[in-house]
Amino acid sequence: MRLSTRGRYAVMAMVELAARQEHETAPARPVSLAEVAQAQALSLAYLEQLFGALRRAGLVASARGPGGGYRLGRAAGAISIAEIVEAVDEPIRATRCEEGTPGCLAGRRCPTHDLWAELGAQIRLFLGGVTLADVVAGRVLGRAAPPREPPLPEAAE
Repeated sequence: MRLSTRGRYAVMAMVELAARQEHETAPARPVSLAEVAQAQALSLAYLEQLFGALRRAGLVASARGPGGGYRLGRAAGAISIAEIVEAVDEPIRATRCEEGTPGCLAGRRCPTHDLWAELGAQIRLFLGGVTLADVVAGRVLGRAAPPREPPLPEAAE
């Protein structure tokens, strides 16, 4: 499973915004999308589309006029990576089933459906447990947990 550029670029841009605001002593000054685009080597036009969705989700606030730009809508520690990905309409799903259809294989559930559905759920859980503040502070490595041991089968009596 791959995350599309929409999700990845939105996260990269939000991390850049959070990192710039972390160093501010007074209320954070708005950061222009041109600054974010240049720092992350991203397309400004593409960022404008993404930030429209992020603003509608309440993850960023915009300030117009000279010196305008964007600020985080909430504290970096209160914004999960999953929220960012979902805000830009990026489904976190590993199955090939389309939402609202009966199945992924000619209208039936494929034999591996539950496997991929669980993988998607694990990805959502992981991204939901990581915040912008975690990424900015470098607190991401080592967070993936190994699967729990399956229960032992009960002995037949």
